[in-house]
Amino acid sequence: MRLAYLCFAVACVVATLACNQRQSPEQLKEKTAQATAEMKKNAKAVAEGVREGWSRDKPLNINTATKDQLTSLPGITDSEADGIMAARPYDEPSDLVKRKVLSQAAYGKISDRIVAK
Repeated sequence: MRLAYLCFAVACVVATLACNQRQSPEQLKEKTAQATAEMKKNAKAVAEGVREGWSRDKPLNINTATKDQLTSLPGITDSEADGIMAARPYDEPSDLVKRKVLSQAAYGKISDRIVAK
């Protein structure tokens, strides 16, 4: 809902500025659309950053994590997430390497972000 208000506010600012520059209605529409698209893009980037920040503070439990949660880890692909889920349960995170679910390099990228409970 806040995004809608933000986009509306940007559109109003663009419209006000455009009126001062004597633009055609089509030019005004185009600039408003561009500004709205940019605001949506920026809002998505902010949301992803917030989500990533939250996940860094709380380690992900590899025994209960969803595929989406696993693929949000750095470098984890869909097929690797499927492999992690198929080889459950784990006693400790390093089981991912011991059981050859992930390479040591892939594990090194996520080892500080996961737990096995």
